This record gives sequence, C-alpha cells and structure tokens, in this order.
Amino acid sequence: MLDGSDPDMAEEPARERLFDVLMRRIEALAPDKDALRSLMRSARRNPGLALALNAMAVRSQAWMLEAAGIGASGPKGALRAQGAALMFGRVVAVWLDDDEEGLDATMAALDRGLASGERWVGFLDDLSSIPKCLMRGPRRRRRHHRGDEVVEADAA
Repeated sequence: MLDGSDPDMAEEPARERLFDVLMRRIEALAPDKDALRSLMRSARRNPGLALALNAMAVRSQAWMLEAAGIGASGPKGALRAQGAALMFGRVVAVWLDDDEEGLDATMAALDRGLASGERWVGFLDDLSSIPKCLMRGPRRRRRHHRGDEVVEADAA
C-alpha cells in the first residue's frame, strides 16, 4: 500500500497527499471490512482491546503521515499520529456503512476530518509558540523623541 504512491502527488499540498494515502489505505482494508466491523463492535465493550487497537492505529497512522511526506517523529509527530488515528477511526466507521461504489460519504468524512486536523495542527503550532514568547522575557519600552513630545514604543 505504501509503495503505491502516485509520483504526480509529490507536488500537491500535504492535505491532498494524506487524503490520497488514506483512501488507498481504505481500499487495502476493503477485503477485511467484516472483520473490522466486528473489531470495532468488540472494542466498544472492551477497553483493553480499544487501547491495543489505538496503539496499532497510531503506529499505522505514523506510517501514513510519513508516506504523505508529513513528519511523524518527535512529540509533535506523536500528537499528529494520535490525532490522525482518532480521525481515521471516525472515517472507518463511516466507511463500514458506505455501500456506494464511489465512497462519497467516506470521502466526505475524510475531507471533514482532514479539515479539522488542519485546524488542530494550527492550534497546536500556536500553543507551542507560547514558550518561545515567554523565553524572550519582558518587552522593553523605548523612548522616541518627536519634536518636543516623548513617545514610548515597544522594542522588538
């Protein structure tokens, strides 16, 4: 599945590359649709199974992210992989009930999930910049003279 990447996708935005990779993943899962349905039903009643499946899903999504050219290493990568696993679980739940040949409902769910993921990544990027701002220390004030008037301004 990872070898099936389209060379034309290399120039596409990350979201489009990940969409392509995840749709290929769904296609690869198609023969096991009944087994996945059973696993998801069992995981709802068995927290240990749910945790084990989550760990496997996070590893799988780290591979999917890397296949799409999106970093999945380090703390940020781990958060991306966990978020992708949760999002893909919701997409798979839609896919299990999507009997249409074109998988329109599945593709719409994936598109919504990726849009939500982009918002979360932006939020986390903003959040991770807070410590950098705090490390700079307090801003100094400068005095500028404009004629007879003294004007205070923030120093960068």
